[in-house]
Amino acid sequence: MSGAALGLEIVFVFFLALFLLHRYGDFKKQHRLVIVATLLAWYLCFLIVFILPLDVSTVRNMQDIQLNCIKCVCKQKCFKPWSYIPDGIMPIFWRVVYWTSQFLTWILLPFMQSYARSGGFSITGKIKTALIENAIYYGTYLLIFGAFLYMNQLQTIGIAAANTWGLFLLVLLLGYGLVEIPRSHWNGAKRGYLLMKTYFKAAKLMTEKADAEENLEDIMEEVRKVSESIKYNHPLRKCVDTILKKCPTEYQERMGRNMDDYEDFDERQNSYPSEKSLAKLHKQVIYSVQRHRRTQVQWQILLEQAFYLEDVAKNESSATRQFVHTFHSQEPENKIIQYFYTPTVEWYWECLLRPWFCRVLAVVLATFSVIVVWSECTFFSTKPVLSLFAVFIQLAEKTYNYIYIEMACFLTIFFLSICVYSTVFRIRVFNYYYLASHHQTDAYSLLFSGMLFCRLTPPLCLNFLGLTHMDATISHKNTQPTAYTSIMGSMRVLSFIADGFYIYYPMLVVILCIATYFSLGTRCLNLLGFQQFMGDSEMTSDLIDEGKELIRREKRKRQRQEEGENRRREWKERYGNRDESTRSRAVHTDQKESSFSETNANRPLSKYTRSNGRTERDRIELLQDAEPLDFNADSVNDDPLESDSGRLQKRKLSVTGSVAGIQLGIRSWNY
Repeated sequence: MSGAALGLEIVFVFFLALFLLHRYGDFKKQHRLVIVATLLAWYLCFLIVFILPLDVSTVRNMQDIQLNCIKCVCKQKCFKPWSYIPDGIMPIFWRVVYWTSQFLTWILLPFMQSYARSGGFSITGKIKTALIENAIYYGTYLLIFGAFLYMNQLQTIGIAAANTWGLFLLVLLLGYGLVEIPRSHWNGAKRGYLLMKTYFKAAKLMTEKADAEENLEDIMEEVRKVSESIKYNHPLRKCVDTILKKCPTEYQERMGRNMDDYEDFDERQNSYPSEKSLAKLHKQVIYSVQRHRRTQVQWQILLEQAFYLEDVAKNESSATRQFVHTFHSQEPENKIIQYFYTPTVEWYWECLLRPWFCRVLAVVLATFSVIVVWSECTFFSTKPVLSLFAVFIQLAEKTYNYIYIEMACFLTIFFLSICVYSTVFRIRVFNYYYLASHHQTDAYSLLFSGMLFCRLTPPLCLNFLGLTHMDATISHKNTQPTAYTSIMGSMRVLSFIADGFYIYYPMLVVILCIATYFSLGTRCLNLLGFQQFMGDSEMTSDLIDEGKELIRREKRKRQRQEEGENRRREWKERYGNRDESTRSRAVHTDQKESSFSETNANRPLSKYTRSNGRTERDRIELLQDAEPLDFNADSVNDDPLESDSGRLQKRKLSVTGSVAGIQLGIRSWNY
């Protein structure tokens, strides 16, 4: 079983990263290089988090073998767990993972960000734009590289600088996540709180949605003017066609109808835009179209959430204990889920069990947060050992329980990574950086998230090793270091940084947790004019009322649509058989008329046959093809019975007219 756990985790982490990227990115529309680079960055960072506990367990197992088996103290303790990784694999693995992630975060991903945002019309133009934008960025790197090369400490100082910058950002994100994650689950048990916050989001999103639509209209107007000025034989017409392909379909059709491509361009009459201005317009089109699409999708998702929360509030007082939805799901549900997740089960889960589950989970997460904060403030103390995570690991080492060591290490680093990574997914820097689910994240934000993950993961792992006293420079023990520490360095790469910054800066997490608990950042943003959800704010109350009215309006609109569809369905079910019988009678009448006309055709007085026989047959065919009138909910007459009686009267008049015509023909023939 050597290396089996490593192989399983490598495969599992790959599909985990692929699943998350599929949720936030769009594989069909975004460039493949963007998808591959982001997937590689996420995959390497998640892989470090999952593989590090195996590295710790392997090192502790090797250390116990050296102490016990060589001295023959206890041969029963000299066994290798199933997750044991053979010698020589982990150093190579960590070396490849670490330097690949550093290459991605400092060189490749910044270049691809500029490449993705460029409005160039060719690969060469995009590369040129990306190089110009990153000239200062890469020039600074070359200057630092030359200075470190002169000092002969390039690798040491480079690793220390990367870890210091990552630790600075790590503590900021960790202080927010340690408080916000337990609080969000605790508030998840409050239905009224969630509904009010959803109304607040609806009001803000409607404003953003209207702004995105207005911005798109302005950009499309500029595209229309450019498309009308640059004709089919202009050298820049290919650039205009590229811009038009990025526009929504309805705008493309509208612009296509207004084009007069038969006119030749004249450089002396009109002033045409340059290729640089077209590239800028191309960049604006990509941004505005993506933003408009994202707001539309988010609005529909928010409506579904609001409708569902309102249904939960209504069903809490249900006597039948069966969950009733106001609207049916627009997406087809899985039959297996429908079989097990019945309305009764859904009622018990949503109205009874889920609030308690959220509360219990919030208490557990809050306990972990307290342990992390305590350990961050006391991890440098070795005598006595005050870090609770270090105490747990040392207790497991005494019993040689390697599975417990792996589980304790995994839960610790997993909770730390959840607090940090969830903050990366939650934060939003205007429209510059925003990870939107349901395939609505742009390429720039995906690449930026990959950069953040690659910069945060190495210091996160080093901080974890310090909390558990797995770093020999922290525990002050002559123990075998992990393969991760031997390759990526430790917390004490440079003494003047390790003795001050690495010890006292993590204590700042206490101040950040207190600030997050009292929502100081939210209050500051609210004072600056950025509306935030605050229960004691008048602006928040106004936005909640506005969002409630918007949701109510959309709900009435959805109800009218469903009522119209139900009435049309009932109309077809009620009068479908009657229409079929009417058609059969019309066909039978046509057969009789045809046989009657054939009999008259064999008589000698056929020249006196009425001339309007063809017209009469046309009338019968019209009667045969008569269809029921479609019910329209928006029409003046909404009573289906009145519509039915009017339709039957028209049929009677038609049949009466047909019979009268036949009788007139017979009389003329007899005459």
